[in-house]
Amino acid sequence: MDAVDAAFEAVPRAPFLPAGETDRADYDGPIAIGHGQTNSQPRTVADMLRLLEVRAGDRVLDIGAGSGWSTALLAHLTGPTGVVVGLELEPELARWGAQNLASRRMPWASISPAVPGVLGTPGADPYDRILVSAEARQLPQPLVEQLADDGRLVVPVRGTMTLVVRRHGTLATTHHGHYLFVPLR
Repeated sequence: MDAVDAAFEAVPRAPFLPAGETDRADYDGPIAIGHGQTNSQPRTVADMLRLLEVRAGDRVLDIGAGSGWSTALLAHLTGPTGVVVGLELEPELARWGAQNLASRRMPWASISPAVPGVLGTPGADPYDRILVSAEARQLPQPLVEQLADDGRLVVPVRGTMTLVVRRHGTLATTHHGHYLFVPLR
């Protein structure tokens, strides 16, 4: 079993879904969580996590944390020596996601409301890994700037899953299939 499969086994989806949707946790599709947001399709989340290649001890930024499921999966992958910072633009979802995450007892991970108009946490960077669960119109340069050396950024850009790797100050960008996401705002 690879690390992503182990994370999925350790962090089930159901506790991160609205009460009326928990019986659909095994559904391999997005599930609405309110405020026009979704809990992403499990297969898509797995694809993104495999591209991200999270390591134990990594410092990770999770943009579009929503219900907290992706943040909890990332926290499982980093383990307690890592740090996972989840950000969610919708304040009510950020509160709910933080509550869901708190029930997992992973104090090295948190979810906070994102600052409108600001991508990430400028000044608190760099991050070893950045996951974006919303579709950008173009590669979000502010997030690229928050990426550490030997860091990886996974973000859907105009429907194409994009991986940016920073190595020795040089960026390499590759594309990995087409996906649908809510827009990055």
